[in-house]
Amino acid sequence: MTAAIEAHDLTRTFGSNVALDGLSFELQAGEVLALLGPNGAGKTTTVRLLNGVLRPDRGSARVLGLDPVTDGEALRRRTGVLTENAGLDDRLTARENLVYVARIRGLRGHDGDRRIDELLGRFGMIDRAEDKVQGFSTGQRKRLALARALLHDPEVLFLDEPTSGLDPTATRDVIDLIGTLATERGRTVVLCTHFLGEAGRLAHRMAVLHRGHLQAFGRPDELAAQLWDGLDADLDLGAPADDRTLGLLGAIGGVLGAEVTATGMRVRVRDRETMATVVATLVGREVPVYGAIPRTPTLEDVYFAIEERVIRGKAPLA
Repeated sequence: MTAAIEAHDLTRTFGSNVALDGLSFELQAGEVLALLGPNGAGKTTTVRLLNGVLRPDRGSARVLGLDPVTDGEALRRRTGVLTENAGLDDRLTARENLVYVARIRGLRGHDGDRRIDELLGRFGMIDRAEDKVQGFSTGQRKRLALARALLHDPEVLFLDEPTSGLDPTATRDVIDLIGTLATERGRTVVLCTHFLGEAGRLAHRMAVLHRGHLQAFGRPDELAAQLWDGLDADLDLGAPADDRTLGLLGAIGGVLGAEVTATGMRVRVRDRETMATVVATLVGREVPVYGAIPRTPTLEDVYFAIEERVIRGKAPLA
């Protein structure tokens, strides 16, 4: 696969504040990167550096093969950006906001009008197309701003909180759209969000920043393998596991731990074969097992485990 984004030792300071320190990673074309971290972690600075809005104090980047510092204007013709603040012109109608940007992007005449109508329809804004933006709700503003970011069909999208302020239906539609852009259109997406469940549905890779330092980068499952030994599974016993049931696990090699749950217990084992032995042992000792459901750590699990490592002062996984 071709690297759509490459960052090498990107560093940026503002006075005495180090906003980003030595960021390095690669993202392949068609992948979604969840760029995560608390407020002030360096996410916005990263996006601005990659899009050529800021210059790094040290390091370099390539986006679509272009240097954001020297080729910023050419690069921004091929990227789309959704900022947390929509930045719409309240004096204009929804359509006029898109027409204005379309003309800047070189989309004119019938093709431009068709593209604007397509996006207004996609985001449920056709009935508000001729209304002035002043007075629009947060969700309506967000949908219009996302339509604006997609006007020129960009190859790389930088999205900052794309679903904040949206109702559940609009949120689902935006998530589906982002997934489609990546999987079917081969678009590369950098997604900054605090909604970890949404990030988990979309992200091929995750990057966790904390005070400008990259704490982890990679596929969620690969990072999970570095964070935890073994496999987890929830065993449905019909009731919380009792002391006898927990005691049976002590004689089974490869059992790494167990935790009582409302319907049974969660067991951590070395491998799949050990889990099969656990189930067979319990059934053989007349402990009913109604189900064994493997529990794969989610992106949310991985994120909070990394945050805990940061608090404890452990080395980054990146």
